Amino acid sequence: MADVILTAKTIITMNGDAPRAEAVAVSGDTIVAVGSVEHCRTALPGAEIVDTGAAALAPGFVEPHSHPLISGIATQAPARSIAPWDCPSWADVLDVFAETLATSDTDTPLLFAGFDALLHGHPKPDAAELDEIFGDRVALVTDNSGHGVYFNSALMRSYGWDTNPPADPVASHFGRNPDGSLDGQGFELPVVTAVTGPLMATLGNPLVAAALYYAVMARGGYTSTSDMTYDPKFAAGYEALAAAPSCPLRVSMWEVSTSDTYSEAVTFAAGEASLTKTGVKLWTDGSPWVGNIAISFPYLDSEATRTAGIDPATAGGAHSMNYSREQLDAILDKAAPAGWQMAFHANGDLALDLALDAYEDALTRHDLLGTDHRWRLEHCGAGTREHFDRAARLGVHVSLAPFQYYYWGDLLDGAIFDHEHGSRWAAFGDAVASGACVSLHNDGSVSPPTPVVSIATTVTRRTRGGGVHRPDQAITLDQAWRAQTIDAARTLRREHLIGSIEAGKLADFVELSADPWAVAPESLIESLQVQGTWVGGRRVDLDEFLTAVGGADAAEHAHLGQRTTKGCC
Repeated sequence: MADVILTAKTIITMNGDAPRAEAVAVSGDTIVAVGSVEHCRTALPGAEIVDTGAAALAPGFVEPHSHPLISGIATQAPARSIAPWDCPSWADVLDVFAETLATSDTDTPLLFAGFDALLHGHPKPDAAELDEIFGDRVALVTDNSGHGVYFNSALMRSYGWDTNPPADPVASHFGRNPDGSLDGQGFELPVVTAVTGPLMATLGNPLVAAALYYAVMARGGYTSTSDMTYDPKFAAGYEALAAAPSCPLRVSMWEVSTSDTYSEAVTFAAGEASLTKTGVKLWTDGSPWVGNIAISFPYLDSEATRTAGIDPATAGGAHSMNYSREQLDAILDKAAPAGWQMAFHANGDLALDLALDAYEDALTRHDLLGTDHRWRLEHCGAGTREHFDRAARLGVHVSLAPFQYYYWGDLLDGAIFDHEHGSRWAAFGDAVASGACVSLHNDGSVSPPTPVVSIATTVTRRTRGGGVHRPDQAITLDQAWRAQTIDAARTLRREHLIGSIEAGKLADFVELSADPWAVAPESLIESLQVQGTWVGGRRVDLDEFLTAVGGADAAEHAHLGQRTTKGCC
């Protein structure tokens, strides 16, 4: 790569000492100077000056909580998306079903990803309903939450389940008719994997599907991401993607605590700058959209919750915890001495209490209080100022999920929960005011990888439907942009490499169509487009990347299709 000096109408550095610049000098994959054109010429004599044409050049967005490889396998071709942002209503879903039936080969199984009972306003489908739609075509629908799967009788016959229905795996279950036969529904990761895995292993190249999702993330402006449910079985897939020319993403891994190797180190051939294992992931509770988060307040009995099959009498509560305190302590005591950064999925207030209690005691036991451990809390939908203050005091980072508010916010306030709790869901203002290090995430594929939407949501508290709930929980554009760049990099322990445009860091950038600070906050989503990304000093060429991955041997990566959903996010 030739030395270059890049210019744009403005360069947003996210470096507090010099927040704006005219140019950035890049040698190889590294930034060597930032400032005026003359300053960069002095630092890099003879370098070609390249005008990016961007209204603003900024650090590449950093996604601190995602699942890029399995999100691609679960949602990209041959799967068809019926997620609410692609198909807002059940009528739209039916249109996709009909179009797919009409245009696909009759022998090809049909996969659809992204059903959401709350946002689609339709009950979870079962075999009887899917049989009416698909007849003898094998058809499978996954729930957007990752916690459910729905399938027809043709799939059951193809698996031999019509005459020999399987038993329920541990910690999951099939829906059943009174005679014990399957009804076409299944819930939680082991069942979802049992239903989807055999089918996915016969269709397409899972590595190509993963690459397509990488490209979706790059088009959103991401240059660095994470896999918050890394499994060692994914290593070869990640290595192959990283080795492809113009790979658009760097990936940090959190290995699931259910793995036998979660406390062991991993070395990737691609090098630490491209792939690295950073920590261990646990989930204290489940998903708000299926009724299994640990909360002290009730779900409402409303048309929305009834349609989604959420029973206020049984949903939520302490019984929704995925771990006992003793189990958490044992995992922390194994991982902490190895120096791993812990990350706890926690949506409900009771789940946050449990996570913080376990963290505080483990940090004390292992003499880590006051150190730069950067243990993490994920999502924190029902988090309060008290939770965030406690996290800040313990040195715990907070990664928030603006998409929960953006897509579900109008239902959260008054249809899923009462106004007191639902209106303040995703309390961005309280989190930032606590002094904790706050990042923002999209949790792909639970929501589209659109960091500009996340930033706009935190700044305006405006939902997709236009509602504004608890505007006092909005934050400033500077705070939001930091949470999607340099502070997200801190949460990944990568701020020495990424997150800001400074000499010595990797040359990862996003080209923007406008200066975000010159756009009205309410217009950010419509007015601010990503025009391209740079990784390691090279403008990403997604066509080159996808073509290279498309030439890979599908047989080498067929095993990736055996796990097509992340379960708890």
